[in-house]
Amino acid sequence: MSALSAEPTPGGAGWEEVVRVLEETDAPEGSKVEIIEGIVTVAPPPSEAHNDTAELLQLSLYTAVPEGCGIYQTLGLLVPETAGVFQPDLCVVPRVALRQGRRVHAREAELVVEVTSRSNANHDRIKKVRGYARAGAPLYLLLDPWHSGCPTATLYGVPEDGTYRVLASVEYGEKLTLPTPFDLEVDTGVFPTS
Repeated sequence: MSALSAEPTPGGAGWEEVVRVLEETDAPEGSKVEIIEGIVTVAPPPSEAHNDTAELLQLSLYTAVPEGCGIYQTLGLLVPETAGVFQPDLCVVPRVALRQGRRVHAREAELVVEVTSRSNANHDRIKKVRGYARAGAPLYLLLDPWHSGCPTATLYGVPEDGTYRVLASVEYGEKLTLPTPFDLEVDTGVFPTS
């Protein structure tokens, strides 16, 4: 795998080139292609447990998704504040945002969800926490089956000055509540632990 770096200045010539490369990348089917801090990255298809976790959460979200929103698994979200285009494992976005003929900015999502993989967990734990917070995504749910000690679900919110507040953090097996507009209690005990 090779990497292409861009100027960290969104809108600059380097940024436009990296977005073009992202759009033209012919990665293996099922791979996740993203720009993280100005570098195009290609991750292998997620594991069965990873997909199972995302699908189980998606089923729960269907009962609480805000009117006019959809739940998406392969939507690229712009995070130009950190020279990024992220593809969260799940995101809840107003359908109207997808119909504007442009890429969707992360701040337009009601919720973004990442499930860590062993090989790139630090992207989700560090770089994407910072990126989503700087972009102004209101809620970021990190499901981390690879957390040291035990699997953990952490909900971040209230982005201010590029930083999130931790709204809740539970070990798998406990319940985590998503606030308004979801008002949903998520049973993390149903998620696979590896």
